[in-house]
Amino acid sequence: MTSRRQPRFMDRALEQARAAAAAGEVPVGAVVVEAATGRILAEARNRTEELNDPSAHAELLAIRAAAALMESPRLPDCDLYVTLEPCPMCAGAIAFARLRRVYYGAGDPKGGAVDHGVRLFDQPTCHHRPEVYGGIGETESAVLLRDFFQARR
Repeated sequence: MTSRRQPRFMDRALEQARAAAAAGEVPVGAVVVEAATGRILAEARNRTEELNDPSAHAELLAIRAAAALMESPRLPDCDLYVTLEPCPMCAGAIAFARLRRVYYGAGDPKGGAVDHGVRLFDQPTCHHRPEVYGGIGETESAVLLRDFFQARR
């Protein structure tokens, strides 16, 4: 399901993505929001280079921080806003965290696992399927990524 409206939470994720780019990281940002209250529980940016950690994707860092704050490994009443379609690792974490909804910016035909690639949430072995809305802030997310990688070529 696709929506083109850009909520304020995606603006916060885009701020995180810009901070990631400024730090030399792939520009991806994520925000976890408590759905009922609209309270932001966690914000994160990619930090794989900084932390020398291949799992330090924005989504995982935000989910970890929100889970710690909520003192629960499951976040069923929370939504995730992320600037890039989640990869297989992050999609798996989203399913295990039982997030309610995922809103993402740019699709990722090469590395995405939600609407591209393995389409993890469509697999019969996936125990939780969040609602997914792609294309939120898509243009700005895609421009950040394109500019980042062009500058490195």
